[in-house]
Amino acid sequence: MTRFACILRRLPRLLVTRPATRPAARLAVYWLASLVLPLLASCALIHHDSPPAALIAPQQIRLADDIHLANEGWPSARWWEQYRDPQLDTLVDLALAHAPTLAIAREHVSQAHAQVELIRAGSGLQMSALADADRERVSGHGFLSAYASHDPAIGADGPWYWTALVGVGAHYDIDIWGKQRDLVRAALGEQNARRAEAAQAELELSAGVAQLYYSIQITYASLDLLRQLREVRAFELDTRSARHERGLEALTQTAGARAQLLAVDQQIASTEEQVVHAREALRALAGVGPGDLPAIAPVPLPAPAASLPSTLSYELLARRPDLQAMRWLVQASFDRIDAAKAAFYPSFDITAFFGFNALRMRDLFLHSSQQINLIPGLSLPIFDGGRLNANLHGARTASNTLIEQYDQAVLDAVRDVAQSGSEIDDLDHRVHLQRDRIDALRFASDSAEASYQTGLGDRMSAMQAKAPVIEGHLGLVQLTGDEIEAGIVLTRALGGGYRSDDLPGDPAGTKVR
Repeated sequence: MTRFACILRRLPRLLVTRPATRPAARLAVYWLASLVLPLLASCALIHHDSPPAALIAPQQIRLADDIHLANEGWPSARWWEQYRDPQLDTLVDLALAHAPTLAIAREHVSQAHAQVELIRAGSGLQMSALADADRERVSGHGFLSAYASHDPAIGADGPWYWTALVGVGAHYDIDIWGKQRDLVRAALGEQNARRAEAAQAELELSAGVAQLYYSIQITYASLDLLRQLREVRAFELDTRSARHERGLEALTQTAGARAQLLAVDQQIASTEEQVVHAREALRALAGVGPGDLPAIAPVPLPAPAASLPSTLSYELLARRPDLQAMRWLVQASFDRIDAAKAAFYPSFDITAFFGFNALRMRDLFLHSSQQINLIPGLSLPIFDGGRLNANLHGARTASNTLIEQYDQAVLDAVRDVAQSGSEIDDLDHRVHLQRDRIDALRFASDSAEASYQTGLGDRMSAMQAKAPVIEGHLGLVQLTGDEIEAGIVLTRALGGGYRSDDLPGDPAGTKVR
């Protein structure tokens, strides 16, 4: 039983112990109690409401002690501009303006806003104009049977009549318990969740564009090195073929050189195809036609750049739009629970009508045909077959499910940041090792070139010594690409430049109900 009903149940005892001083007032109170209390005594009861699930503890929103992020500061709103690449800026802006995924996300926001307006409108005064005309035959055995015959004394000339009604009606629900208010707040929470989801869609889009763009740049750099390697392999094949023709080498050496050249040609063909695939993926992501995607020219690869916090804490919740969207959904679920509880209380409304009502069309607008209705209403759930309890149980279960999903999403977000940060540290170490390896290979290549220049070695040996250096640079390009990719992934895991205060009423202080 609700607290309100329990208080009213005690009203008779209070009347006995503290009777009203005036007999009329005491009689009115007894009359009200005798009318209301039997209804409240038989109203629907909240049989069982399970406890809410627990929101994740703040201490779980941090990295392990052995994981440290590189720099200080969170990503900026236009985080991709830190790479200082005008081509990338143009592509991201193009995608943000034309991508279908963003159009869909914005439509979801508009739909949620329309739902807010719809629910909010239901809590206000409803007015409508009414007009009705009815041609009817009066039954000789009904309530108006006297009018079924011809009787001038009473104005009957039946049995056929035109009846008409015209006027203005109004209805107003008195939201004493805040049910409509809770439904409006729940709808607002849904709207804010959709706005956060739209921000998440923008983040996913910009990150996807940056990843595809730098995959193309990595491919360009790899192609340049593969073509250099092909020159080395082609020179080796030509040299060995000439030696074989002079009988200085076996055909086996020539066949081996040819196989190495063909392997490089295969790599070049595969890499060129990767450029085509990446461009088409980028065009589809941006939502533009074949002629609308600007040409992408090769540029030097940037140094990995990211603005990262030195530690991770509760602020991650306000920086991740997907977490904020789920948080708003949790808040909306609390409001739905409150609305489900308010449904157990009695509801009050007022219906009114002013207009004209007549049995004959010619009498419709006479002063005597005026009709005025003022109907206060009380509705109290008594026996509902368990519908209200089922509704409350469903709202609570849905809320607990959202809380559990939110808790898991927070843990996954911390995991994503930890894994990306750790990967960047590992890649940075591997890049330094690869640079040291290239320095060693370059020393050997420079020595072979010096020997050839001084006549102590042949040219083919000098060219062969260049191949490991080129292959080392190919490995360095791939590691650099992986490091750029990891930086973009980490930026996305940190929420890009999103801030939860972009939305009204930050739910960070939401209390579980």
